[in-house]
Amino acid sequence: MTANAIPSHPDIDAALAVSRAILNGEWNKLDTLLAPDFRYHGDLGDVYDRDQYIGFMQAMKGAMSDMNMEFTHAVTTDGLVSIRFITTARQTGKFMGAPATGKNVEVRGIFMRRVVDGVVQEEWQATDLLWLMTQMGFGTLMGYAVAAGLLKKKNPAPQRIDA
Repeated sequence: MTANAIPSHPDIDAALAVSRAILNGEWNKLDTLLAPDFRYHGDLGDVYDRDQYIGFMQAMKGAMSDMNMEFTHAVTTDGLVSIRFITTARQTGKFMGAPATGKNVEVRGIFMRRVVDGVVQEEWQATDLLWLMTQMGFGTLMGYAVAAGLLKKKNPAPQRIDA
């Protein structure tokens, strides 16, 4: 993980600590970084509570090997921290309904986290899903588009796995 030209600020540090805990698979530490009533707002309008968010991140981490994150830009104002990220990994497990492809992928996006007293209360994320699905292959892209767009299929809420 690198932090290119990211300024040091307590709210930025708190927001990045969440990503570092996810990257390192430190799920108990992640618990301490998220408020008990934490809410995550995802790309498709899904809203997850803290345990569902951790479950979603566990599933993503389990599907991706050799994961690395780069943070290219960060801004903060009044407790809101916005960070642009680029994640690289190899898809070695099932992800978003797609079987493992073994392909190297790059995930680009922006998240905004609301930080209060050093704890993340809420997150909004926008990921370039078309770019990700294109890298994973046409079948993945088509299947996801049909399920999410045409059929309005909702995936079940992620379940947290306690170690």
